[in-house]
Amino acid sequence: MSAESPYLVHLTRRLADSLQRFPEEFRARHASYLKSLQLPEGGFPDRAGQPDLYYTAFGLRGLACLGALHEATARRAAAYLRDCTRGSTSIIDFLSLLMSRALLHEAGGGDVFEGSPEAWPDRVALTLESYRKPDGGYAKSTEAASGSTYHSFLVALAYELIGREIPRPMEMADFIRSRRREDGGFVEVGPARRGGTNPTAAAVTLLRLLGGLGHEILHPAAAFLSAMQGPDGGLRANARTPMADLLSSFTGLLVLMEIGEARRLNLPALENFACSVEIKSGGFRGGPWDDATDAEYTFYGLGLTALLPA
Repeated sequence: MSAESPYLVHLTRRLADSLQRFPEEFRARHASYLKSLQLPEGGFPDRAGQPDLYYTAFGLRGLACLGALHEATARRAAAYLRDCTRGSTSIIDFLSLLMSRALLHEAGGGDVFEGSPEAWPDRVALTLESYRKPDGGYAKSTEAASGSTYHSFLVALAYELIGREIPRPMEMADFIRSRRREDGGFVEVGPARRGGTNPTAAAVTLLRLLGGLGHEILHPAAAFLSAMQGPDGGLRANARTPMADLLSSFTGLLVLMEIGEARRLNLPALENFACSVEIKSGGFRGGPWDDATDAEYTFYGLGLTALLPA
């Protein structure tokens, strides 16, 4: 797996460049909303109002995309993240911490791992490997019996952020390919029979990073993802889900753009969907079914908006 910069860092810069074409008023109100979420201790809250590493990463990514991750915000967030380094154990926490570290370093917040032993990447890698399963994938927990499509993708991104190669990458690619189903999509867990938008997006992106995405996978996956676009213009999580959501809409469009297949979607309808879940005072809801905003869905809303053609 090779790239000039880690995938998530490159994506953030790409979205930031695209959002520059939007009016200052649009960027300012969403930046103001995200800044208003930051808690006194420096983190960003989950929907229960508690500081959370996962939501903090999305808050910082959203601000970075808007060009609004300034030094004062970064330093406050860095103080929170330094406290988190002493208790973070899940893969999602590791990735959230590593991504936040990269953003804060660029924004003048310092290095949240400053003072840590130089071998800290080795310790992170050892911890990540404790989640690897005999099937070649990585699981959500060390107790799980089999790998997870999504968590394997997260581990790959985490390895990029610490500057390390994934051990035995072809085993991981074989594991991901084993999660492909007849409908052209990929599943999160082995017993599932129908593909899902987000596992498919994760699988296609990971196989691209690993150099294992062939046409026999690419075209059926593109057809599957485009079929997830619903009557409201957004993409659904799977064929049985009646309503679209921002996460699926963002990941689906992103992957289709990256493999040159975005033309399969009705992009004006997708733009209407994005507008329908935008809160004019700032922030995005997760979908028409949602009655609240948060840092995660606001990032997805900004990302979807940035990817849509001008």
